[in-house]
Amino acid sequence: MPLDALIPSPDSQGADDLRTALAPFLQAAPDEPARQRFIAHLAQGQQLLGALREAGTVHCSIGVHRDDLDEGAASGGGPLLSFLTVSWRATAVAPRAVTAARAVSGVDAAGVEYVELPAGPVTFSESVRTPRAVDGLPQVPLVQFRAHLPHPDCKRLAVFTLSTTAVGHRDQYRAILHRIASLATFENPLVPTSSEAP
Repeated sequence: MPLDALIPSPDSQGADDLRTALAPFLQAAPDEPARQRFIAHLAQGQQLLGALREAGTVHCSIGVHRDDLDEGAASGGGPLLSFLTVSWRATAVAPRAVTAARAVSGVDAAGVEYVELPAGPVTFSESVRTPRAVDGLPQVPLVQFRAHLPHPDCKRLAVFTLSTTAVGHRDQYRAILHRIASLATFENPLVPTSSEAP
C-alpha cells in the first residue's frame, strides 16, 4: 500500500478519501469506547508509517498467512507475519555495480550475495535481530532480508526489506525476496513504449 494513502495531508483529497474509507468501520463499532480504541490504534499505525516515510519508505505490505509447512506442530500451523517495505536511498553517483556493492559493505549482515538481474545489479543481505527488553515487548528474533537495487540514474538505490519473526522459515522468505527482486523494474508499466505509441 502506498504510505500516502494512510497518512495524507490533513486538508487533502487523500484525507477525505481516507475518512470515507474508514466510515463503515467506525459505524460498525458496537459502542463509542470501541470506536475510540479503533481510532487510537489507527493513530498509532499512522505514527509508525510516518516514521517509515521519514526513513525513505514509499510502500509497505503486510503479510499474514497460515504456516502450512508446520501443520503437525503443537502450534497447529499458526499464523506467520511478514512486512515488505520499499525505500529509496540517495547515493553518491557511481556505476550501478559499485553502488550495489557499497550498499552491503561495512554492515553486520550474513548471506551477502551479488546478482545480475533484469533490472540490473542487486546485492542481497540478511540479518537476525532480537529487540531489547523494553516496555514488556517480547524478545522474539526478527529476520530481515534486504535487496539493494541501484536505479539506472546512478543517484539512488531502491531497498526492498522483507522482515518476519518466522526465523525457522528463513530459506522460504529468502526465496520470496529473491523472486520479488527478479521481477522488479524501474520502467513505468503504465507508460507505453515508443513502439506501442499511436
